[in-house]
Amino acid sequence: MTDLVIIGGGPAGMSAAVAAYESGVRDILMLERDEHLGGILQQCIHNGFGLHRFGEELTGPEYAWKYEKIIQELGIPVKYRTMVLSVTPGRIITAANEEEGIFSIQAGAVILCMGCRERPRGALNIAGTRPAGIYSAGTAQKLVNQKGCLPGREAVILGSGDIGLIMARRMTLEGARVKAVCELMPYSGGLARNIEQCLRDFNIPLLLSHTVVQIHGRKRIEGVTIAAVDENRKPLEDTREYIPCDTLLLSVGLIPENELSLMAGIEMDPVTGGALVDQDRQTSREGIFACGNVLHVHDLVDFVSQEAEIAGRSAAAYLERKPKPELSLSLAVDSRIRYTVPQRITRAEDFTVFFRVRDRYQNVRLNLLDRGNVIYTARKPRMTPGEMESIRMRKEFLHQGAELKLELEPEQKL
Repeated sequence: MTDLVIIGGGPAGMSAAVAAYESGVRDILMLERDEHLGGILQQCIHNGFGLHRFGEELTGPEYAWKYEKIIQELGIPVKYRTMVLSVTPGRIITAANEEEGIFSIQAGAVILCMGCRERPRGALNIAGTRPAGIYSAGTAQKLVNQKGCLPGREAVILGSGDIGLIMARRMTLEGARVKAVCELMPYSGGLARNIEQCLRDFNIPLLLSHTVVQIHGRKRIEGVTIAAVDENRKPLEDTREYIPCDTLLLSVGLIPENELSLMAGIEMDPVTGGALVDQDRQTSREGIFACGNVLHVHDLVDFVSQEAEIAGRSAAAYLERKPKPELSLSLAVDSRIRYTVPQRITRAEDFTVFFRVRDRYQNVRLNLLDRGNVIYTARKPRMTPGEMESIRMRKEFLHQGAELKLELEPEQKL
């Protein structure tokens, strides 16, 4: 029996472990399938991490090392190269590694911190052959930053997520030529600062409302055909253009790694791809919590750490007294908002609601309604799908019988 088992040793897992320890839990075990802690941060050698959390600009490995040192100082045990095979609703964890073989652990509480994976080419249905030279942006990032291997010399990038934008700059700095970044949507999916620093500073063209419609080449990719798309995201045949290249990078979205969550019978959110959680980040299974990118994809690692600390403190409180839900409220949204986290509210307390919008809006009024009556209003100069938004939920708004809804009133779409 172990009081708290944390699955995943990335930024979410480390932050949750530290928060739980500081909240009084001493019997903690972290399970990590890699050879070291840090997760995806180990290959993110660019700066921009830690501004919110530490008040200084760090690279990914530097950010990870700050938490890894704390884990070592606190003496929190970690099983490396350990693959978790299943989690039951009763919090029995089955895992395997080279030293112990297959083993099981009964946990008092579990925090899921498995992160996310990249969407592959097979999910895109792009016509053409299957030659060498097609990589997800994260795979190319690992090859360049950790293996010292440049995937190609002339690249096209499909998708304008943050990893794709960062790899456009990284490939350019390593001597490759990035001919274009194509984005299916009429707006970028990445942070505004990455568009400025990674594309415009290096004169890399960003083609909005464009996609790759065909891949050319047999043994090695020789080029791609791109085309503009209409409002229904259908390619326009008269806009087809051939671009010769030897590399295609795909930055087309991240998928939370929730196979273990499904095994545990946890209720999932079809929009986020993660679990449905309350303000404590507790899932529909008592004693099982989720945080970080396995719950929903974040913009900044600082916010991952912030959310993981909530899960760590909540798991500690659960182990101490197993609090029962006081409320049973859901948070509805209007058509301009994609989702919120948390989705459920079980206690009357102050907490932050995170959400993403469906389009770009300017001069927005954000309203919180209870049974159709506006009880709180906030104003934002702009909102975009690529950046997480938040609103502070006050405990005086929360009572049994409340029917809460978030709605946007923008002056115009951008």
